[in-house]
Amino acid sequence: MTPDHDKTGVLFVCLGNICRSPLAEGIFIHLAHERGVLDRLRVDSAGTGGWHVGNRADPRSIAVAHKHGIELPSRARTFDDGAHEAELFPWLIAMDRQNQRDMIARGAPREHVHLMLSFHPDPPCEEVPDPYYGGDEGFDSVYEMLASACAGLLDRLT
Repeated sequence: MTPDHDKTGVLFVCLGNICRSPLAEGIFIHLAHERGVLDRLRVDSAGTGGWHVGNRADPRSIAVAHKHGIELPSRARTFDDGAHEAELFPWLIAMDRQNQRDMIARGAPREHVHLMLSFHPDPPCEEVPDPYYGGDEGFDSVYEMLASACAGLLDRLT
C-alpha cells in the first residue's frame, strides 16, 4: 500500500451530498476495488449545500447501490474551501454545471473541476440529473449514468 500522500484524490460533488455524489463515490470505490487499484486512490464526496451534513445517503441511493452489491460509506459534508479540497483531491468531479460553478467560486482551480458525464463513453446528456424530487426510477437511471462514467474516470486515472 502506498502512503496516503501518494494517492490520487477524487472528490465527487453534488448539491446536498446525499444522492448523486455518495452514489458516485460508492460505485467508484467498488470498481477500483474490483480492479485492484483502490489502495492507489483517495475517494470522498461532498455537497455544495450544507442541509444534510452528517447524514447518510438518501435511502433511495442506498437501495439502488445495494441492488448492485455496493455500499455507500460516507456521511454528507460540505465543499467549502476549493483550494484546500484541490490539494487533497486533484480530481474534483461535479455532477452538474451549477456544482461546477459553485466549486470554482469557492476557490477550486478551474482545471481541477470536471463534469461527471465527461467521462461517460456515450453520455445521454451533459449533466447528471438530481433524482431527489422524483421516484425510484430516477435513481436507477442516475445509477446507470454514474456506473458508466465512473468506469470511464477509472480508465483515465489508471
